[in-house]
Amino acid sequence: MALTKDSKKKIVEKLIEELKNSKGIILTDYKGMNVSQITSLREELKEKKVLFKVVKNSLMEKASEELGIKDITKDLAGCTAIAFSSEDAIEPARLLKEYTKKNKIDLKIKSGLVEGRFLSPEKVIEIASLPTKNILMAQMIAGVKAPLYSLVFVMQGPLRGLIYTLEAVKKQKETEVL
Repeated sequence: MALTKDSKKKIVEKLIEELKNSKGIILTDYKGMNVSQITSLREELKEKKVLFKVVKNSLMEKASEELGIKDITKDLAGCTAIAFSSEDAIEPARLLKEYTKKNKIDLKIKSGLVEGRFLSPEKVIEIASLPTKNILMAQMIAGVKAPLYSLVFVMQGPLRGLIYTLEAVKKQKETEVL
């Protein structure tokens, strides 16, 4: 069934809103996936607050041109599905990579837009390999904490030496008194 002009306009408006609110956008080529695989992927991504939509290239092109995002319009050819995330810019790429690896599906990444920067498919895959934000923060905190613990241990050395010396003097005095 063909879309009416009004329904196309509503779809474009919704796409514009989703593009505005998204920190991370990944364009994929879903060719070769069946409906159950796409549904499974969509549900898995939805649990992680990532939206996965199959869109008409012409409608996506209108929405991206209206927002001034010309970079991704060149990749709007063939079967296009888009993963959006309004919370974490890298999450769509990471989740798509995990899903394709876990389910042995050939989902091709066309390009991406992460916090306003256009990324080639290679860069999207590279970014998807990065650890999560929480893991990076934990690594940073551990990196800051380690020298502090070492400093505390080193600073305790002279104090420990003084305590051992005072203990030895105390024992010597006790043996002289007896």
